[in-house]
Amino acid sequence: MSGAATLQDPGPAAPAAPAGELVFSAWSAVSPYGAGRAAYRAGLAAAESALTALDATDHPGPYQQAALVPEFSAAGALGKKGTRTMDRLTALAVSAYGQLLQECGPDVVERPERLALVLGTGHGSVQSIMDFTRDSLTGERPYLVDPARFPNTVMNRMAGQSAIWHGIKGPNTSVAGGWLTGLLALGYAARLHRGGHCDRVLCGAAEEYSTQRAWLEWHAAEGAARPPLGEGGVVWLLEPAARASAAGRTPLARLLGTRFRAYHRPEQAADALTACVRAVLADAGASAESVRVVAPLGTEGEEDAVLGALPSGADPRWIRCRPLLGDTSAAATAFQTAAVLALAEEGGLPPGATALVTGIDRDGTVGCALLGA
Repeated sequence: MSGAATLQDPGPAAPAAPAGELVFSAWSAVSPYGAGRAAYRAGLAAAESALTALDATDHPGPYQQAALVPEFSAAGALGKKGTRTMDRLTALAVSAYGQLLQECGPDVVERPERLALVLGTGHGSVQSIMDFTRDSLTGERPYLVDPARFPNTVMNRMAGQSAIWHGIKGPNTSVAGGWLTGLLALGYAARLHRGGHCDRVLCGAAEEYSTQRAWLEWHAAEGAARPPLGEGGVVWLLEPAARASAAGRTPLARLLGTRFRAYHRPEQAADALTACVRAVLADAGASAESVRVVAPLGTEGEEDAVLGALPSGADPRWIRCRPLLGDTSAAATAFQTAAVLALAEEGGLPPGATALVTGIDRDGTVGCALLGA
């Protein structure tokens, strides 16, 4: 995992955040189904594939299909002011956070210095990085590049711009960790709150589709299965249950824990994930029998590895996002988490039940998050 973090001046010292179990009290998404959580929830409920054929003229590259956010642009989503040089990935993130804040109401940002923002990303915008590098090589002088576009090449551009755009002044962190990025961001957000650095955390992940990213993903697969790519952003609000109730928000699910492990050889990945699931259940004091829902990443052997940690004959409900959304890379486990929250909103997570979000990354890590009703 790599990361970049910027801590803005918090002003006068504030009391530590109150202790209490963190809950997901709101969420939003900019997905291939459209803007907003309602569109994402409806698309999942219908099990409708968001994959469409790519126009080779507009999207040259190795893939013939992708799941793109329909009719999305920075100016269209956020207005023309301040978006002239904003790239697609930054716009996806800023838009997703904006939708969430609009839905939650002004109380969330009443004390902006006590509101943290954590965003998961792959590399930042690969498109922006490569375009800027190309301009430095093809221009009349290497330094004759557009300085206004340089910030787009920095990995924490999306998190920083989201905070600036929405007036958030607390800890601001970018986390990058492959397919597990969403889970890693979630774990980091919980630690921020547990350490007393904030009262609430806006947390999520975003990924864009671009020709440059398509070629990187194609070559990274090294002959393995190459599912079509997807894009989008998912964010949620994490806060203590008491704060959510005081603000009139009904908790959707409790964050019971996250766990991660490493593996050396591919054949060790399944055992590592099984151990990871057992550990997160033990840490939370939850029984394996309580697991009613699993949202897997979709890598080979993953579902059998999860079942290895559950009682014999266990038959949880599986929520499989990748066949519908494609490979959303850094946003993948965030979309899986949102799928569990969408199910919880509809009453699909009964009292006492738990849900697992899991993943096996090709780079040698596994991870999981446990959510409770």
